[in-house]
Amino acid sequence: MNKAVAALLLAAAATLAHAETKKDLVDKVLQLQRPFIENQARALAERPLAVMMQSANVVVQQRVPLEKREALLKDIQAELRKFAEESTPIMRDHAVRLMPQTTGAVLDAKFSEAELKQLVGILESPVFRKYQQSTDEMFRPLNDKLLQEARVDLEPRLKALEQSIRKKLDDAGPAPATKP
Repeated sequence: MNKAVAALLLAAAATLAHAETKKDLVDKVLQLQRPFIENQARALAERPLAVMMQSANVVVQQRVPLEKREALLKDIQAELRKFAEESTPIMRDHAVRLMPQTTGAVLDAKFSEAELKQLVGILESPVFRKYQQSTDEMFRPLNDKLLQEARVDLEPRLKALEQSIRKKLDDAGPAPATKP
């Protein structure tokens, strides 16, 4: 008789060990969303670089002799690409670290355990629509905190990059005179 009770207790303990808590489900959703968050972090890291490239392109067209433009733009693009390669992991690491306290907190507050189980399954259901409607509320705080935290690491490097590009543009010489 004691063996039967012990077997039942072991089976119950095993079942409980396999049951997922709400925190486990939130963590699982965050893990499933990690590629999306990493892409978002990359986009945030690259956004100021695209603006810089556009500005540099305008200046190059206005001030740099035609024969120097292509080489200068390639040099600037290479420098921007290098910066993106170096800054993207910084943004990604900050984003991944901030996910539980921002996105995870919203998931925990807005979704029940049963809903999280359905969400993990990524089925077309009302819960999936609810999740989609909540994404802005979940990721906006992440973006805000990510930009605040990463700014400390990236701003000095971004300013140095800007100065380097400005120097290259200045060294390239004045724009050719236009003929009337």
